[in-house]
Amino acid sequence: MKDGYPLIEDHGLIGDLQTSALVSTDGSIDWFCAPRFDSPSVFGALLDREKGGFCRIRPTTDAFTTKQLYFPDTAVLVTRYLTEDGVGEVVDFMPVTSSRVPTDHHRIVRMLRCIRGRVTFEIDIAPRFDYGRDKHETQVSDDGAVFRGKRTTMAVSLVREPDDEPLGRGGADAAGDVHAELTLTTGEMRGLILDVGATEARRTSVDEVWGLFNGTVKFWTTWLEQCTYTGRWREMVNRSAITLKLMTYAPSGGLVAAPTAALPEQVGGERNWDYRFTWVRDSSFSVYALLALGFMEEATAFGAWLRERVADTHVDGGTPLQIMYRIDGSSDLSEETLEHWEGYRGSFPVRIGNGAADQLQLDIYGEMMDSLYSADERGFQMAHAGWLKVCDVLDWLVDHWDQPEEGIWETRGGRQDFTYGRLMCWVAFDRGIRLAIKHGRPASVDNWMAARDAVFQQIMEKGWSAERQAFVQHYKTQVLDASLLRMAALGFISPTDPMWQSTLEAMGGELVTDSLVYRYDPSASPDGLRGSEGTFSLCTFTYVEALAGAGQIDKARITFEKMLTYANHLGLYSEEIALTGEQIGNFPQAFTHLALINAAIMLDGALTRRAAR
Repeated sequence: MKDGYPLIEDHGLIGDLQTSALVSTDGSIDWFCAPRFDSPSVFGALLDREKGGFCRIRPTTDAFTTKQLYFPDTAVLVTRYLTEDGVGEVVDFMPVTSSRVPTDHHRIVRMLRCIRGRVTFEIDIAPRFDYGRDKHETQVSDDGAVFRGKRTTMAVSLVREPDDEPLGRGGADAAGDVHAELTLTTGEMRGLILDVGATEARRTSVDEVWGLFNGTVKFWTTWLEQCTYTGRWREMVNRSAITLKLMTYAPSGGLVAAPTAALPEQVGGERNWDYRFTWVRDSSFSVYALLALGFMEEATAFGAWLRERVADTHVDGGTPLQIMYRIDGSSDLSEETLEHWEGYRGSFPVRIGNGAADQLQLDIYGEMMDSLYSADERGFQMAHAGWLKVCDVLDWLVDHWDQPEEGIWETRGGRQDFTYGRLMCWVAFDRGIRLAIKHGRPASVDNWMAARDAVFQQIMEKGWSAERQAFVQHYKTQVLDASLLRMAALGFISPTDPMWQSTLEAMGGELVTDSLVYRYDPSASPDGLRGSEGTFSLCTFTYVEALAGAGQIDKARITFEKMLTYANHLGLYSEEIALTGEQIGNFPQAFTHLALINAAIMLDGALTRRAAR
């Protein structure tokens, strides 16, 4: 705890493929939005401990130790309490809906178990609907409680047997929050089910809850059996795959960048963004990573989401794609500030929505085309109508690639000629040309080739700094940028080219601190925001790939192994890592787990090939 808040990393993630919740190591659900990832919050104590709302279960004694783990190969979270009188557990999970149809009903099951001795649990349920803006009324009955707001209703059903003796006591306070105590002895299991969208509490039997538990475990273990990765870091790769699945909105196939909003990149600072949306960039990366792991259905769904965005493009008077969308593909991401919330540990403003949605970021076209090309390499060919839309996008890019933009990091300091944006334009043209030639598709190949070559020449002339002996962030600076760590992996330059080797060395000297990698130096390249930030976990894993590709396999391995020590106790990563080693930024971050998967595959392959020589 710091300033009354649990650390960001002191949480586990559960979900049902339409929304998710964060559960802290002390048994508190501190973040839960429903009915979708990007819906208003039901519990938001992570962003305001007094006004955000929570559902907490913990022993009544203050003298206890907690341990937290996932039930093996699942998204079922177990929080254990060790006290002098006994050992208790709270088992949290969300039953996965088998339907791709959006639903307003979402359940969180909280199983309370006594493993040894005797444990008395205290239960506090304090919802704050619509980010704490919607007051509620509470009705308590023998079967549980119902919380009714203007637009949201949540029923809490008790898990008990019909002939149960009263095991506890409780009731509602003046604020409409419910408080209760429950005493269990060795072998007993009871609990509660939170059901958003339900209007009536109903008594639920212990056997019924065990059925929900077994069904959820089977779903996750069966799903994970598809994974084809058998390398050195299987446990971390599997956990990353499950985490990505938890952040997938099944009805559309969209992947949220993170299930949280406004967690700070610097505690007390203003770099607090809403990540509960689907970035074109992230979806493109996910197609590549999940295909590599053998998750064909997920990769296909993400690819379909991406193709639908391309199919919806209207290039007249604007850009073909936004950089991000809501998980259902809609484009309204208006940004606002929750003035009544203080933010995580005083990190104000608390932003919902994302004003960067309308930025011009040219790199997304390269990431889109690279993912479509990767899918094609594995046999997923696009239909003719889809190809015509791709041609429209690339024809637009021919006329618009050579202009300033905001760049991959969504800076708010004005447009620049970012080298990474140009690099990904080169990728877009290159992959389009390859697909057209491979399949004999009609296309403006000559125009694409001319544009591709012009981009290449421009990067070599303006993106390269003879003074730094490195490729730089944009054409008017000498600042380095970790996004360019992908240059060799994308095929733009040979990993043995002296220009690339010196760039890698320069980045190691300026952006790397004890294996952790900064995106760039905000003090040297102002981004329009106050304050600083931590090292960017995505960039560290990308650095591993770059080192391995350049033949520095031993250095890549120690960097990777060090980075694994910064995961939380469950193997989850937030967006960034502070100098203290504390995880900061939105949590968990999809991009980081995607990069972990790619780094593990790349490094494992390099080590295996070296051992075979």
